[in-house]
Amino acid sequence: MRTLDVSRAELALIVLYLNKAEARDKICRTIQYGSKFISDGKPGTAQNVDKSTSLARKVFRLFKFVNDLHALISPVPHGTPLPLALLGKSKNALLSTFLFLDQIVWLGRTGIYQNKERAELIGQISLFCWMGFLSLLQPG
Repeated sequence: MRTLDVSRAELALIVLYLNKAEARDKICRTIQYGSKFISDGKPGTAQNVDKSTSLARKVFRLFKFVNDLHALISPVPHGTPLPLALLGKSKNALLSTFLFLDQIVWLGRTGIYQNKERAELIGQISLFCWMGFLSLLQPG
């Protein structure tokens, strides 16, 4: 009976984990990148899984830009050095912009937003924001 209790507890933790959108996004990301690695850019089932998972992941990020927008407009803790405060606010601005624009890209790929040229341009701007965000995370 003790084994059953342990199994229930472990299963309860898994359920709690999977109830979070971020956890499902991480699972989809693992599947997406694994498929990308397996396909090696060649057409086939693995590449189809990569593409479809990429679109599915975007749903988990809907309205996530609000978190960084909130952090962007929130006051900086007293005593934070100006360069560190500016770095943090830049990170919030870039990530929030990326996540917001990425929703428009998703809408374009699903066909809801039908201006393909503008969606492609927005996708490029979104990518630049993502690259800027990543550059802020890289040490020296």
